[in-house]
This record gives sequence, structure tokens and C-alpha cells, in this order.
Amino acid sequence: MAIEVGDKAPDFELKDNHGATVRLSDFRGEKAVVLLFYPFAFTGVCTGELCELRDQLPRFQNDDVQLLAVSNDSVPTLRVFGEQEGLEYPLLSDFWPHGQTSRAYGVFDEDKGCAVRGTFIIDTDGVVRWSVVNGLPDARDLNEYIKALDSL
Repeated sequence: MAIEVGDKAPDFELKDNHGATVRLSDFRGEKAVVLLFYPFAFTGVCTGELCELRDQLPRFQNDDVQLLAVSNDSVPTLRVFGEQEGLEYPLLSDFWPHGQTSRAYGVFDEDKGCAVRGTFIIDTDGVVRWSVVNGLPDARDLNEYIKALDSL
């Protein structure tokens, strides 16, 4: 079961597509975070969602907000994916221990071995202020993220 609005967001430490360590707690007191879980790089719906974010990146990554996208892919896979699609925001690897962060947020599908489509907007105090969790085939509505961010 996914964590709920009002819950403290579980901290994590993951490597990004360039091998740098990223912690949720690094943004506390500084920026709100849009934390987006997606199943796998190079798949149709995932690529579409992440490229839509790329095309509207200033709304999701600026002085007040940081976008973090998490999948269960390896760092090298995410590096190639990010370069191929021109994704200039952190792609975080929840590869090993496999799905640990996805599980902490309640969005890991044990049967498929990957995260479902979960998005959590976390305020500067580390509290979840908005979330949506969709199944594997169901893309999320980016406009809902924008409305949620505008309400912070």
C-alpha cells in the first residue's frame, strides 16, 4: 500500500544516472520534491511521460522544486536512456537492493519486479502533500502535478 498524503516521506539514498548519490533529505528545508516512480526505461509509456516532463522541465525543476525520477533500472541503463532522450533531471536507480525505495513508498509490484506509476509531491518539511498511483499501463496526467505544485 502506497504511503498517504500527510505521511513523512521515507528518506532514501540512491545513485543517479551519472553515479552521484542523491538523498531525499538533501532537499529538506530547501525545495519541494516531485518524486516520480516509473517501471522501466526505454518502454513506451515511461518514455512518453518522462519526455513530457522534459518538455515542461522549468515547472518541475527550479529554485523551489526538484524533480526526481526513480526506476528499478541499473545506473548504466539510466545513463544511456537519459542521454538518448535528453533528460536533464536526475534518473535514480532503485536497482540494488532491488526495489528497496519503491517498497518503502508502497509502489513496488512484486510479481513484475518493478515500480508501478507512483508520484509523490513532498514539501520542504519532508511531508507528502499529494500523490497518485497508477497501474503499469496507465500514464499519469501531468496537469495534475502542476495543480498540486501550485497549491503548495
